[in-house]
Amino acid sequence: MGMPSMPELLVVLAIVVLLFGAKKIPDLAKGMGKGIKDFKKAIKEDDEEPKEIAKTEDTKVEAKAKEVKSENA
Repeated sequence: MGMPSMPELLVVLAIVVLLFGAKKIPDLAKGMGKGIKDFKKAIKEDDEEPKEIAKTEDTKVEAKAKEVKSENA
């Protein structure tokens, strides 16, 4: 399956206009754009969270290592 051709896109556009009306289309597009933006933001936050956890754990391990080293000295 390839990309839809121009006549197919026009048919889809005509159906959307008939279903929602010309005045609702900008609102629908705005809502879709906001949804995509929120989705990308959530993905970015999920990618950053493990890095923050790892950094916190590294700090704890280093502190514990210093503590043990000072007890043995």
